[in-house]
Amino acid sequence: MRKLMKVAFLSSVITAAMVYVVLEWRPLRSDLSRPPDVSWASSSNVNTPAPLPANLSDEEKNNIEIYQHDSAGVVNITTTTLTYDFFFRPVPTESGTGSGVVIDDQGHIVTNYHVVRGAEQMEVTLPDKTKFEAKLVGADANKDLAVIRVNAPKGRLTPIPLGTSKGLLVGQKVLAIGNPYGLDRTLTTGIISSLGRSIQAENGLIIDDIIQTDAAINPGNSGGPLLNSQGQMIGINTAILSPSNSGSIGIGFAIPADTVRRITSELITTGYVRYPWLGIRSMVALSDYPGYANALRLSMDGGLMVVDIYRNSPADKGGIHESTQQLRIGYRRLPAGGDVIFEIQGKPVNTIQELQSEIARYKPGDKVQISVLRDNKKVNLPITLEETPRR
Repeated sequence: MRKLMKVAFLSSVITAAMVYVVLEWRPLRSDLSRPPDVSWASSSNVNTPAPLPANLSDEEKNNIEIYQHDSAGVVNITTTTLTYDFFFRPVPTESGTGSGVVIDDQGHIVTNYHVVRGAEQMEVTLPDKTKFEAKLVGADANKDLAVIRVNAPKGRLTPIPLGTSKGLLVGQKVLAIGNPYGLDRTLTTGIISSLGRSIQAENGLIIDDIIQTDAAINPGNSGGPLLNSQGQMIGINTAILSPSNSGSIGIGFAIPADTVRRITSELITTGYVRYPWLGIRSMVALSDYPGYANALRLSMDGGLMVVDIYRNSPADKGGIHESTQQLRIGYRRLPAGGDVIFEIQGKPVNTIQELQSEIARYKPGDKVQISVLRDNKKVNLPITLEETPRR
């Protein structure tokens, strides 16, 4: 009887142990047999695009694929400036936000100059919400572009491929990604509405060859990419035409990719952009004043009267004559006796903006032919442009 009781006891213990082992392992085996939850996935799996539904149109698939790839290269930029309290103590104040585009794996990010202008500190937020302090590499107010840099670990940045703005056509599909009103990585789509527009930078100079689009661009989109249907950046979104700054009405502007490539290359290399300099301090457009050309007894009514030039500048060295007298026309006194510039390399210039735009097409050291009217005779002056002096 005792032997039977021992056998029964041992059997029950073994059975209980087997049941315990089976019950404890079942959930684990069940977990291994099911697909992992999103929270389990490694970082390399999080960004893996899911297969697209078969019922999507080709247009929708293209939009989604571009967004899934390129939105990873769009960052949010927050700037901080210093203000002072009643006791003149410095107080850091968040001054604004904008967008930026990762352009290489070295941490360089391109954005608009007006996004980072005057910033004491800059913080970049990546799509995964990690934040990095950014440093200014270089800025160019003339083209409203700037390059900043973050020291992010290798593999954390996703550069967006830079395309070309040559060969673009009105009606071509474009996509914009940015952070309008703080809504990070927002996608909007549209078309190229026009090409070759001109807008005025904050310093008053004209930015040429601007792309116009009807893709919705709002405050916060500044510095974000304008993309083509291949996912290449063809421009940097920079401005909108909007009544009372109320938001997008379908008229947005982007700095073209070829300008972005040229400017960012110089900013990364030297920290600034070398611009050509003619050296004229002031001019007056004849067309701004009715009767001006007739009063001067000129054979043309267009061009720019040279008022004043910088000493030892290219204009001075090249022989351009400045005004020596004044002419009274009605109640105005206007300059007279100087050269009237009317052509640069054979291209007519009738406004100061046109002259600035033409000179900007060249590089320091280039020789250009400037045609002037002097004593009612055409004179061609070969002038070698120099680098604009840095202040």
